[in-house]
Amino acid sequence: MSLDNTLLMVRRNDFLAKLSDADYENLNIEHNYVIAEKGKYIYFDAPSLNKLYFVKDGHVKIGNIDEEGNDIVKEILQPGDIFGQFTLERNNLEGEYAQAYKTDVSLCAFTIEDFQRLLSHRPDMSIQYAKKVGQKLRKVESRLVNLLQKDARSRVLYFFWTLLPEGEKMQQGSYSLDNYLTHEDIARLTGTSRQTVTTLINEFANEGILDIDRKKIVIHDIRSLQKMARIG
Repeated sequence: MSLDNTLLMVRRNDFLAKLSDADYENLNIEHNYVIAEKGKYIYFDAPSLNKLYFVKDGHVKIGNIDEEGNDIVKEILQPGDIFGQFTLERNNLEGEYAQAYKTDVSLCAFTIEDFQRLLSHRPDMSIQYAKKVGQKLRKVESRLVNLLQKDARSRVLYFFWTLLPEGEKMQQGSYSLDNYLTHEDIARLTGTSRQTVTTLINEFANEGILDIDRKKIVIHDIRSLQKMARIG
């Protein structure tokens, strides 16, 4: 891929789009642009990993393997998400893996030092990055509360609500998004069984809440979904 095409791809990211030409040159964007092939691990059990990643295109599965060898899926990330050492410290990622999911994935990868150098020269981006990290941490906290306090139906409804872009969550009307999830994925991410997820999805379709096929998820009424998921 040429440098011009690489920069065009990178600038589609909501955060990285704010970089100036000088920033791109100083960060050596062409060198830090990574393509991870479908099914390949971006990292695996890397407690001293010194990088953070921005998802450009595709989806990344974040998980870990427990002591009994079970695959515990923690997140499936979308374009625009960050992962790795996103708190900019060498925190413990022991046991965690990141894997290109379903398709090839394009990423921007930065060392902690390079990214800290960028933020020191761009305080405006430092504020935006702090907000992005805050949103990610709040999402993790909300997911934990959801798993602990809600029944299976509410958990699955809440999960579909979290798939909505932030700007759409408080809108009225319907919304359609690409489906990259299996029933097994949803079950793992909501603490339910695949059979329960299948049953609930059929119920949601019969009730006119949402419809799912292999390519699309269509939420028919965002406000109703929010209410039924007991959000807010």
